[in-house]
Amino acid sequence: MNERGKSDGSVVPEKSSNKGGGAPHPAEGMEGRDPAKRNPPEGRSVRAQDRAALQPALERIRQVAKRDKEEKFTTLWHHVYNVARLREAYLGLKRTSAPGVDGMTWAAYGEDLERNLQDLSGRLQRGAYRAKPVRRVRIPKPDGGERPLGVPALEDKIVQRSTVEVLNAIYETDFLGFSYGFRPGRGAHDALDALAVGITTKKVNWVLDADIRGFFDAIDHEWLMRFVEHRIADQRVLRHLKKWLNAGVLEDGEWRRMAEGTPQGGSISPLLANIYLHYALDLWVWAWREQHARGDVVFVRYADDFVVGFQHRSDAERFLTMLRERLAKFRLELHPDKTRLIEFGRFAATNRQQRGEGKPETFDFLGFTHYCGRTRAGAFAPKRRTMRKRLCRKRAALKDELRRRLHDPVPRVGAWLRSVLLGHYRYYAVPDNYVALARMRRAVVWLWYRTLRRRSQRTTLTWTRMLRLALAWLPTPRILHPYPQERLRVRLEAGAG
Repeated sequence: MNERGKSDGSVVPEKSSNKGGGAPHPAEGMEGRDPAKRNPPEGRSVRAQDRAALQPALERIRQVAKRDKEEKFTTLWHHVYNVARLREAYLGLKRTSAPGVDGMTWAAYGEDLERNLQDLSGRLQRGAYRAKPVRRVRIPKPDGGERPLGVPALEDKIVQRSTVEVLNAIYETDFLGFSYGFRPGRGAHDALDALAVGITTKKVNWVLDADIRGFFDAIDHEWLMRFVEHRIADQRVLRHLKKWLNAGVLEDGEWRRMAEGTPQGGSISPLLANIYLHYALDLWVWAWREQHARGDVVFVRYADDFVVGFQHRSDAERFLTMLRERLAKFRLELHPDKTRLIEFGRFAATNRQQRGEGKPETFDFLGFTHYCGRTRAGAFAPKRRTMRKRLCRKRAALKDELRRRLHDPVPRVGAWLRSVLLGHYRYYAVPDNYVALARMRRAVVWLWYRTLRRRSQRTTLTWTRMLRLALAWLPTPRILHPYPQERLRVRLEAGAG
């Protein structure tokens, strides 16, 4: 299946969560999505059979990749156009996502699914498949700018998702333990836990909160393909990756070729981004920590957003200088407004008080503001609360939507608000964040109250009655996530077992 070839890249080290070694973060199996109601009753069993049949092939690839870090894989494409894998990729897509330039929706494609998948597989096999341009839409950002998002055509999504499934078998053995974004079995809370535990257990006194400016739009295609070729020698895989990169974008009816960058929104983009940063950043950070750092260094990355903790300020300043040089080599740069070096850690409050500088500064990461706190016993502990910007943005969105639902029945609006709050709790209900959760619920109650009173000039809705309504429909907050040390310990033990 494969042939050996020497990679011209750096030697890939074993996974390490932080300086001084440590067990790699165990990957957890992702829960599959149930088929949509419109699918035939046998869809669930067919999908389970597909998964059982497809896993052995990926496991063989995974074992070869894990055994030899310099192995180049030459025959992968037949795994991609396998009809069962394409079906699995189709069923894994979001049912309600917007159509691409072809106008094809998930439901319409599924009306004759098997024939469509057979036709797609045949085109992939004989080289007749053509990538379509990505439909570009722009989403307003909180800072007043716009975030460009790409909407690929449905068949491009299917093939990209199938390709990602195959390539993940290789790259999940290569990616390092401190990388968390867009990886199977890993998520934002894993990154948050690793950061909290790293700051608590290591000698961290300074924190570099960094963000790469316009990362997805700045990825250099030539460097990216060179990185991919360290492991992939199947020319059909490489040719299709180039097709997706060169398909261009369609915006306001005008096609434009992309000389650099990958459209956010494509199934393949997150994996390509991780490959790019693995070689451009992660391997360099691992080597720098071992070769240049005088003290402890903690590194956690989620996509292009990463945090680095240092024991010594001299290490932090030297790292920042060398980091800028390293990123510039690969056409990347740090965002000047979102990259800060701050004093943060167990001695930050005492040291700043002695210098008369007030409380330690805070930093934002993955929707939470991190600040120096204390446990009930008086020990230092990094704590988290929901970012104020996120709360304000959420309240503004709720206000607009409630105005749109002004004359909907109360039970319908109540059920919708309940789902909104439950979704908010699922992400933000971490230890020490109860106050922010309660503030969010109070904001929802108040917004709903104002909306209901505007339905009529002769309203009889009192605040007492509103509180009874809120008690019936709006769930009260409670902490849903365990403490970082506890969850990390459980997962490490599960991985060891």
